[in-house]
Amino acid sequence: MAWDIGSTRNAINPQFRALSWRLLLSYLGVMMAISGTSMIAVYEFFAFSLYQQLDRQLLTLADAATHNFEEIKEHKEASKVSDSLKLDDDEDLDIPWQNIQQPNQGIEWFDANRQLITKAGKVFPPLDLSHYHRTYTVNEKKIRTLTLEINKEPEATQQIMGYVRISESTEPIEMVLKKLRLGMMLGGILVSALTAFGGMWLTKQSLKPIEQSFEKLKQFTADASHELRNPLAGIRACVEVMQSHPERIHTADIDKLKAIASGVNQMTSLVEDLLLLARTDQHSLSITTNWLIIPLHELLEDLVEFLSFQAEQKQIELILDIKTNIKMKGDGNQLWRLFLNLIENAIYYTDTGGKVRVSLEDREKWVWVRIEDTGMGISAEQLPLIFDRLWRADQARTRQEGGSGLGLAIAQTLVQHHQGEITVTSELGKGSCFVVRFPNLPHL
Repeated sequence: MAWDIGSTRNAINPQFRALSWRLLLSYLGVMMAISGTSMIAVYEFFAFSLYQQLDRQLLTLADAATHNFEEIKEHKEASKVSDSLKLDDDEDLDIPWQNIQQPNQGIEWFDANRQLITKAGKVFPPLDLSHYHRTYTVNEKKIRTLTLEINKEPEATQQIMGYVRISESTEPIEMVLKKLRLGMMLGGILVSALTAFGGMWLTKQSLKPIEQSFEKLKQFTADASHELRNPLAGIRACVEVMQSHPERIHTADIDKLKAIASGVNQMTSLVEDLLLLARTDQHSLSITTNWLIIPLHELLEDLVEFLSFQAEQKQIELILDIKTNIKMKGDGNQLWRLFLNLIENAIYYTDTGGKVRVSLEDREKWVWVRIEDTGMGISAEQLPLIFDRLWRADQARTRQEGGSGLGLAIAQTLVQHHQGEITVTSELGKGSCFVVRFPNLPHL
């Protein structure tokens, strides 16, 4: 082979980092929802209370104003003023006059025909006596009004003598609510910051036992895989020795021996895959400055030649499409394992007479390697799961025997170690296309 193999890299395992971010964001989302809902509820209750208090003040003032209706009406008739009678500020009407004179209040008296008799104060909304309570907007300012009917005594007659309307600007309340909103916003920022710090601490504490258990599991997997290699190697050696002397084997035992050899090969492959993943999880394959320059086109050529016999046995056309010579930094052994898994997968799941195409392209900032097949394909609902460890789709991947279900998980891990990306598109019954992208290094 014209390319070099043999370098290692250490990659940061992103599993717990992604999990911690999901937990933290979920916690923050819940806490922000609770905090936001609570703030809105407090604000609405406070605003409701302020407007309720305003309505009570208007009612008190209106009750006092109704007692002066007869006096004001008589005063109007006595003075024979056709339009309206404006009261002097010093005239005693036996009502809380000091409140009426405030610039944000107004009071109006009307006769039974809803004609204005007189008014006092500074705030007067449009004439509309059809509502008991109403809020108007005048010159971008809100005005709250209360209209009361003045009935002739006794009340049983229900004869309307006139109306009194009290108006008051809500600007003071709006100013209070504005300050409340500002305070809540600042408080919300503070609460968010404290919640974020608290969430980070809680997430870290909650993940500690899980991380410890996971580390123990990884160590057990690595140790078990390593320890299983020796007995499996011994079994394989014995089987190979027995197969090398077929004359010593009883005819009835030949098939049994083949089954043992096949089982040992599968177990050995599974152990090697588990050991590779365990070492990867322990960050023993991370990026190093000792990576070598790998002629990727030559690696793919050698790999296609290596697998051509396997493709011929299934009568599958294995096509290599390389448009340019491309080199990249990496670990040759890992890249060989990566594309070996993908191409073997494509051959394995392609029926007799199908095609597998391996292409290499240089696309600006990326190097693209495509492995396309005309095999059974993968259903849309299974696509998000294909890189999970020990995954095999119910319909697409279990009708044939063989494989450990770790090949695609290993491929994804090796791609990530080389700072690349792997994606897949597939249609059930028509085939799949795996695309591996590596950062392009034009100076190589």
